[in-house]
Amino acid sequence: MAEASVTIPQRPKPTHSQRGEQTRRAILDAAEDVFAHLGFAAARLEDVAERVGIRRASIVPYYRDKNELYEAVLGDLLGDLLARIEPILRGPHPLVQRAEDAVSSWIDFLNERPTMARLLLREVADAAPDRPARLVPLTRPIVETIEEILREGLPGDALAEGSAIDPAHVASTVAGATIFFAAAMPVLVSEFNPRDPQHLAAHRREVLGITRRLLGVSDPGSG
Repeated sequence: MAEASVTIPQRPKPTHSQRGEQTRRAILDAAEDVFAHLGFAAARLEDVAERVGIRRASIVPYYRDKNELYEAVLGDLLGDLLARIEPILRGPHPLVQRAEDAVSSWIDFLNERPTMARLLLREVADAAPDRPARLVPLTRPIVETIEEILREGLPGDALAEGSAIDPAHVASTVAGATIFFAAAMPVLVSEFNPRDPQHLAAHRREVLGITRRLLGVSDPGSG
């Protein structure tokens, strides 16, 4: 008895627009890594092209120059971060739970994309009074969302009256701790791996504890 032949369906070939989007994404991902490790000044489009496996000239149809590519990298990172934490901050749960969930998500984000921490540190270090950090307008939506949510969670006009809960202080303290943990500790302490599960779990506990204290909550179960 002859065996029935099996026809294996072929995958459709990517369209021109799909291939273009794949190349654009590959350029962005490679540039994120190059800028994080070399910094804006030292990074070259040739470095990015080499990682993608294309010629330097092939980047130009997607990004005109290094400045545009760098700003696209920052916009991609910060846009993804906002898309992740904003639904949490605007969720239906009590303020403290939303804040804790958002902070935990931020820690996860840095663990998944450690280049973020290096880029933020480089941006701040390279800024000057006559050369403001490029990420300022890109971080504004995130900062404004945090300020809005914390103010809504406070009784009356507590911030205007000098409340202990200061959105800028909360954001800077949490961001400072996590960015230093992710980007600086591996440099300062040999063989320190911020992505090690034990280190990450301990860091998460400490930062969540700091978050609760900044929000005026001493009991982890309250709020």
